[in-house]
This record gives sequence, structure tokens and C-alpha cells, in this order.
Amino acid sequence: MAISAVLIPSPFLGPAAWAPVASVLRSEFGVAVTVPAPPSPAASSPATVLAAIENGLPDADDLVLVPHSNAGLYVPALVMKRPVRGAVFVDAVLPPARGSVPVAPAGLRDMLRDHVGADASLPPWTRWWPEESVAGLFPDAETRARVEAEQARVPFDYLTARVDLPDGWDTVPAGYLSFGDTYADEREDARARGWPVHTMPGSHLHLLHDPAGVAANIMELSTSF
Repeated sequence: MAISAVLIPSPFLGPAAWAPVASVLRSEFGVAVTVPAPPSPAASSPATVLAAIENGLPDADDLVLVPHSNAGLYVPALVMKRPVRGAVFVDAVLPPARGSVPVAPAGLRDMLRDHVGADASLPPWTRWWPEESVAGLFPDAETRARVEAEQARVPFDYLTARVDLPDGWDTVPAGYLSFGDTYADEREDARARGWPVHTMPGSHLHLLHDPAGVAANIMELSTSF
């Protein structure tokens, strides 16, 4: 199946989070892969994140959007702007069909208020959580160093913004791949929408631990498009 996969990393991380899966999709499945970089300097608003993703899209009409984590917020706008064959949400935020949605839920914002620096920015994403929670997200120290090197210190205000959702965006064919139960609610939401859903045991960055398995699941979910 000929597709152009767009692996969209969380604005809090960077392309290195997707690099192992991108390599497998290219070498084992012959897929054309693009990994848009988050905005630089760091995301200041949803509009800057969306613009960075748009600028990284290839000129193709067989796009399959594959967002991870917070990048799921930007699929609705993207499918209304470009011809898109489908989307595979990978342990990602799944926006509702209409209205608007906050960049971060209130509970996360409340937790992070005490982490805001003098410049009104948050520390890098892996410093939001206790070290014992973060260490297991990575398969080895080298991979962790590559991913952490791309982390951006986003302004706290970015988390308080809302993303507007165009009506009709969820008519695009889609599937959901979850890792464990981090996004259990989103997984059940996807099932309720009638989407194909796969679950792989693992942590939120399981795409770094089992890139071959993640790539295979993305391809299988894409067969319904």
C-alpha cells in the first residue's frame, strides 16, 4: 500500500522520538515518511505549532497523519487543510468532533504551576515527572540523551490555550494505537466512534522500545483507509 506517513511528534519533544519507527517504515515497508519538527523557538501558541507541522508536510495526496501524544490536537485542522487519506493516533490526545479543547487538562496545569521558571516557561518535559517515572520511558541512556536534547521549554501559557476544532474533521478514516492505559479514555472513545483500535503493552514512549511492532501496527491500522 502506497502511503505518505507523517509522524507528528509532541510539541514537547521532537523528531527523535519518532526516528526508530520512521526507519522501520522506510526500510521494511517502503513507506515515504516525513517527521515535521516542532516550532523553534518553542511553541508559544497552538497556531505556531500548527504552522510548523504544515510547513513540514510533503507535497502528496496520500497522507496518513500519525500523531503522538499532544500532537493529536492538531489533526482536526490538518485534515481540513490538506487531502488526507487517514490518521492513526498513537497514544495521543483524541479531540472531540466539534467545539474546542484545552492544550492541557486542568489537573496537569495545576500540577505544573509550581514548575514555572522566572521566564514563565516550563522545564523540559522529562523534568515534569519524578525521575523514577521517567527512567523507564527510555530503552537506554543513548536514546534518552537524543530525545532529551530536542526538548523545548514551552511557555506555561501554551498549556492554558484552547484549540478550535472544525466541524466535520472526524469524517476522515482513522484508527487508534494505545500503549498500556495512559490514554485509556481516548482508546475507548475511538472504539465508540467505530474506529479500529490496537493496544500494545508498554509506556508512553513505547515507540522507542519496539519500533518494529509500532510500525507494523500503524501499517495494519492504515489498511482500513
